[in-house]
Amino acid sequence: MQKTLIILGITLLIIGLTWPFLSKIPLGRLPGDIIINRPGFKVFIPITTMILVSLVLSLILWLFKK
Repeated sequence: MQKTLIILGITLLIIGLTWPFLSKIPLGRLPGDIIINRPGFKVFIPITTMILVSLVLSLILWLFKK
């Protein structure tokens, strides 16, 4: 449990320090993300972004597991 909390803390620290650069990455505006804009109604479904984030997280967790 201690190792997990330390890794989580370091990860949050790194994300916090790199946030100005991460906000410029076009996640959420990739081709394949669905946006439905109608008067009084807006739906955003980031399918491509979810797949990309899932692949990256799976790779990172796989590397930590080894």
